[in-house]
Amino acid sequence: MALMPKRVKHRKSQRGRIRGDATRGNRVVFGDFGLQAMQGGWLSASTIEAGRIAAAQYLRNEGRLFIRVFPHKSISSIPLETRMGKGKGEPEYWAAVIKPGTVLYEIGGVSEEAARICMRRLAHKMPVAVRFLKRRSG
Repeated sequence: MALMPKRVKHRKSQRGRIRGDATRGNRVVFGDFGLQAMQGGWLSASTIEAGRIAAAQYLRNEGRLFIRVFPHKSISSIPLETRMGKGKGEPEYWAAVIKPGTVLYEIGGVSEEAARICMRRLAHKMPVAVRFLKRRSG
């Protein structure tokens, strides 16, 4: 089941724009290795779930996966071939707003080679460019 908020103040949200780099959630905190976004964009709840499944299949019961993003933004759209007017469309799916530098996933308790392979599998699912990150000591 895809991630979504339990309840929200407003059902429909405006698009907004992604400006600047991430100042929060931009370093590996929970695990030893991370997957960091290099560009901004929206990450849908189904994409986040697809990444979780890909990592879980590779890790089997070794190590731990941490998902660092949550889809708070509702994305609405109007059906195709609909005339102008008649208001804003219904919410289609939920998305996480990703700024450049945001850490998306973290892995702990596995070797670096295993983490690299797992993150490569995750990177294939992502709609934004990502890079492998190690935890800083200190």
